[in-house]
Amino acid sequence: MYFVSRWREESPFGKRVVTVPDATVLGWFRRGWNRDDPHAWIAGELGGDVYGLDSIFDEARKRNLPQPQSVGELRELLHEHLWVEGDDDFIRLGEHALRVRTDDDEVDLAYYFIDDESAAALPDRFAFLLHDTWPLPTAAVASGGVFSPDVPVRSVRLAPPGPEAVFSVRLCWESPDVHRNLNLAGALAFPGLTLPDLADRLRGTDGPDAHRWPYDARLLRALVAPGEDDIGPAVERYARLGGYAPSPAGIDRPLAHEAIHGELLDLLRPMRYAASLTRLDAHITQVARYIDGFFGFDQWFLFDTRWAATHPDLARSLLRYAAHWDPYAP
Repeated sequence: MYFVSRWREESPFGKRVVTVPDATVLGWFRRGWNRDDPHAWIAGELGGDVYGLDSIFDEARKRNLPQPQSVGELRELLHEHLWVEGDDDFIRLGEHALRVRTDDDEVDLAYYFIDDESAAALPDRFAFLLHDTWPLPTAAVASGGVFSPDVPVRSVRLAPPGPEAVFSVRLCWESPDVHRNLNLAGALAFPGLTLPDLADRLRGTDGPDAHRWPYDARLLRALVAPGEDDIGPAVERYARLGGYAPSPAGIDRPLAHEAIHGELLDLLRPMRYAASLTRLDAHITQVARYIDGFFGFDQWFLFDTRWAATHPDLARSLLRYAAHWDPYAP
């Protein structure tokens, strides 16, 4: 069974993925029910702290609660005794998985227990959630790849419609669209393009509506330098941006491309920050931008239909990851 913590982890993906020997979620909770030091046991089992998870075990000891004998009993105990922030139903337990969302007063966080059966049956929902090796694979078909997302994406029109598209997934701690880091606004799609076309199209757009694009498209436009036809240098600049939520001052104004790029240059760190990671390939670019020792990394993935057609489960699960904290959500 898998455990995943989506939080301020030290990994480039901003999440921790470990395996535990239990076959079921119920089995794992039963095994930890009467531990003398739940916090230490959880840290040893799950590779570190899991914010709030020890509360159910602490309450079990204080109240002498009996071990749950069924998923239904465990669900009732979790809803009554597991500490989470939020008024919605942020504790979701089924036969094959537990999904929990809360916050630590700084950022939203979520953690998951996913059994092997569910992970194998639903790779289009779990492939990215369970992936823990940087970077993502980079192979792509030469042409003719067919891919369609199974979650809504926001479209930014830079070219005539066509069978191919570029997708943008930025995973950040404070999305300007929603001012949260979970349940983000979802990915962007640039229809009619492949990734090698994107930089030229972005910098060639100085129309009156560019400042009304979704935020990530505006930021990507600002990152591209005048005259650049390759998206790689823009991604490298993103890796050099400093701060929790960097944003050029004029990004909401109808500035010409050269002007908005000049404002962005003022935000760059003097040299590429050593802890940031970038991987630049023809049909996928990836960056894990190191912020600091507290927030760790945020991520940006740009990939096109040719990469997505080669890795459809990873692509669909990544698009889903950018739209909803719960991979089971419709």
